[in-house]
Amino acid sequence: MAVTDQAITKIKEMILSGELTAGDKLPPEKELSEKLGLSRSSLREAVKALEIIRVLDVRQGDGTYVTSLEPQLLTEAVSFIVDLHRDSTILEIFEVRRALEPAAAALAADRITAEQLAELQQSMVGVNEQTPVEDLVQHDLEFHSIIASATGNGYLLSLLDGLSSRTVRARIWRGLTQERAVSRTLSEHAAITEALQRGDADLARALVTVHISGVEHWLRQAL
Repeated sequence: MAVTDQAITKIKEMILSGELTAGDKLPPEKELSEKLGLSRSSLREAVKALEIIRVLDVRQGDGTYVTSLEPQLLTEAVSFIVDLHRDSTILEIFEVRRALEPAAAALAADRITAEQLAELQQSMVGVNEQTPVEDLVQHDLEFHSIIASATGNGYLLSLLDGLSSRTVRARIWRGLTQERAVSRTLSEHAAITEALQRGDADLARALVTVHISGVEHWLRQAL
C-alpha cells in the first residue's frame, strides 16, 4: 500500500473509532504525523485527497476539520465524474439508474408526503413538447429528485442526485424532441405520479423500470 494510502486509512480509522467525529479539528500537522508514524508530506497528500472527497475541510489560517459527513457532501464527486464521462460509460450509468430508481420509487410509494406529491404534480405544470430543452432538463431533475427525496434515505437520494447529470439529460431531451417522444416521456411521469399517489409500490417500481429502460434503449440506438 502506498504511503499516502496508509495515511488515508489511518485517518479513516480515527473517524471510525470515534477518536475524530464530525466537526472535530484535526491535531496540528506535526503532532498528527508523529502520532500516525507518517512523514508530514504523506499526511499532507492524504489530507488533500480527503478534502477532495469532502471528508475533511481545510480552512486556511484555522486548521483542518472533519466535515459533517452528510451523504450529500460525500457523493458530490459522483456528479462531477458523471459529467466527465464519455458516451460508452453513460450507458453504464443508466444501468445503475435502472437498478436504483425503481427501488426508490417503491420506497417513495410508502413514504411520500402530501407536500411532496404536490411538488411532483407542480413540476409537471406547463411542461409540454413546446417547452425549451433547458426547462425540460430542469423538470426532469426535479421530478426524479423529489421521488428520491421521498424515500427518506439520504444516501439513496445523494447517489441518485449524483448520477443526475445536466449534460447527459440535456442531450437526451434534445434527442427526444427530435424524435417527438417528449409527450410519451411526460405521460410516463404522470403515470408514475399517479402510482405514487395511490401508494402502489409495485406499480411505481414497474413504471419507473419501463421509463428508465425506454430512455436507455433510445440512448443505445443514438450512440
